[in-house]
Amino acid sequence: MFFIFVISAVIIFTADIFLKTYMWDRLAYSSVPVIKNIFHISVTCNTGAAFGIFQGKTFFLVVVTLIFLIFFLWFIFNEKNKPKIFFLACGLILGGAVSNLYDRIFNGCVIDYLDFIVWPVFNLSDSAICAGVGILVLLEIWKIKRARGK
Repeated sequence: MFFIFVISAVIIFTADIFLKTYMWDRLAYSSVPVIKNIFHISVTCNTGAAFGIFQGKTFFLVVVTLIFLIFFLWFIFNEKNKPKIFFLACGLILGGAVSNLYDRIFNGCVIDYLDFIVWPVFNLSDSAICAGVGILVLLEIWKIKRARGK
């Protein structure tokens, strides 16, 4: 199970750092329409968190992320008898959180590049975190429904 957790985290971290570096080196502060008025590659430097909250509070966000990671890793290492998908979801969350933390520490901001026009610009790490959390929520719902059915 630990293997799934580590591999998924490493894949997300590596892929996102590669994409952020590639996009920043070629398209920093520009926007390229992929599907006009629907989806663009818009490379930005976000000094805040989700939806632009805490703009310019990089040190605060680094500290909060480090605290989250300590508790999150403690939580994962204390979990027993969980399905493989639980560890996959946790790996997605960890890989995304560490990639964005890396950006904050070494770039002073998080590089975002996926722009669906009607939604704030985001990146692969943000998507992985959301997918991981979504999977964990679905697992809990499934667990509750199973418990009620017994």
